[in-house]
Amino acid sequence: MEKICIELENGKKMNVELYENVAPLTCKNFLKLVDEKFFDGLVFHRIIKDFMCQGGGYFIKDGKYIDEKKSPTIIGEFASNGHNNDLKHELGVISMARTSDPNSASSQFFLCVNNCHHLDGQYAAFGKIIDNESLEVLKELNSYPTGMIDYSLSDWPNTDLANYTIKSIYKI
Repeated sequence: MEKICIELENGKKMNVELYENVAPLTCKNFLKLVDEKFFDGLVFHRIIKDFMCQGGGYFIKDGKYIDEKKSPTIIGEFASNGHNNDLKHELGVISMARTSDPNSASSQFFLCVNNCHHLDGQYAAFGKIIDNESLEVLKELNSYPTGMIDYSLSDWPNTDLANYTIKSIYKI
């Protein structure tokens, strides 16, 4: 079981353990991106109160322009896609974001801020936050006000960039 730390620009950290026995391809892909420092500088670009915080795909360029960073897609490791993944989407669980295509996940992930059992079997959950301090950071991140910045980014945080920008994700 591999452990990672998601460190934000504001110095706050979330410690997460990854369950390679539950979603081996997902964990392998995520750890590869961690090793490549893919996530450094990306933002939690979608924050839905009492539901989840999503990151791993967008960054701010020149202080105002939003750009997307992409990586190759992977197979979705969840029940409705033929994979035995029994990890429940509950508070602190990390899971892969995707489009309607079950095999479209790449780098974007989300952290559940509540029990989200309607996602069980539909998205590739692959780890969980491991301590209360990290859960408090997640809840604080989820409390930031949001707004629409264009038609595709309607839950964008409206606070200081350091509060939701990923400084680094690294192994611990």
